[in-house]
Amino acid sequence: MGSQQLLLIILGMIVVGIAVAVGISLFNDHAAATNRDAVANDLVHAASVAQMYRKKPLTQGGGGGSFVGFDLRTSIRELKNTNGAFAVFGAPTDSVIIIEGIGTQPGYDGVGPVKVSIRVLQTTTQVNEVN
Repeated sequence: MGSQQLLLIILGMIVVGIAVAVGISLFNDHAAATNRDAVANDLVHAASVAQMYRKKPLTQGGGGGSFVGFDLRTSIRELKNTNGAFAVFGAPTDSVIIIEGIGTQPGYDGVGPVKVSIRVLQTTTQVNEVN
């Protein structure tokens, strides 16, 4: 083979290698974003159940205007599912509860897992992507 043919073969292998590396990177980024969205979705559902609990009177098994006593298992049947693991962060108060979800895919830093938290207030929620 001539030197030009060898050069084209090597150049073609380099281009294919770069394309494969970019494809793997895009796939991993998409998997992490999908997991982050799924964890956030589970947290939003849990937040809506927590708000319903707060609004429900004590006589009907609710919080009577407080998040204290809210059990996360009433909104997420299992505290761990295919999307991640969920827990109440800190102690709930009358006016706020924070719920965290830790996903199954690597987060923004590439080391730790996806982590999303939601701050639940009386009528609003604030989703925060931690990692």
